Amino acid sequence: MDIVEVIKQRKSIRAFKPTPVPQEVLSRIAELALRAPSWANTQPWELAIVSGAKLEAIKEAFSTQHGARALPDFPGPEEFPEAYKNRFQNLAAKMSEAAKKGRRGKKAGEWYLQGPRLYGAPAAIYILIDRSFFEQRVGLNVYPVFDCGLLAQNIMLLATDHGLGTIIQAQAVHYPNVLRRMLGLPDSKLVLVGIAIGYPDWEDPINEFRSDREPVDSLVKWYGFD
Repeated sequence: MDIVEVIKQRKSIRAFKPTPVPQEVLSRIAELALRAPSWANTQPWELAIVSGAKLEAIKEAFSTQHGARALPDFPGPEEFPEAYKNRFQNLAAKMSEAAKKGRRGKKAGEWYLQGPRLYGAPAAIYILIDRSFFEQRVGLNVYPVFDCGLLAQNIMLLATDHGLGTIIQAQAVHYPNVLRRMLGLPDSKLVLVGIAIGYPDWEDPINEFRSDREPVDSLVKWYGFD
């Protein structure tokens, strides 16, 4: 698929078919995604790719924890300055309306349990960073997080090219100690984010939703052009 078309088609999927994703497909996506650039080619990432009974156990554990205080390795923002707050609130309002049309949103409260269950995705890719490279004597080294964002975008675009859907989720790593315990990860590995991946259920109306984007002219300034 043309790269422009892939970028246009990629979107967050919130309802997946239970059809398993073959390991060889995920392996190919990982192999190509790891071509992402990084600071001085440090390649500060590791991937934990999970499916089957192990992933179902993780979903169940996170559902049980749902509502408890989240303790992620990488906390989200506590405050939203006005411009970002407006975008966030706009998304929340439109998502709420879209959820009511989805199959799971028709039952009160059921929609809010889909996040911890990765929206039914049959596989998940967790991106890990070594603690020693992020937490340093002089402070936090943020470049591994930036680099992993490039890796995550590669994963999602490649998934789209393979006919798969994705949604990148902070909610998927709200309880990193649960993931460390269930996957046998050492404490030295920080869990940055999770990407739910699978075949989209296009019959579920929730997948018709697409978030807004600001127009180019509101975010881009040009210098030195005649």
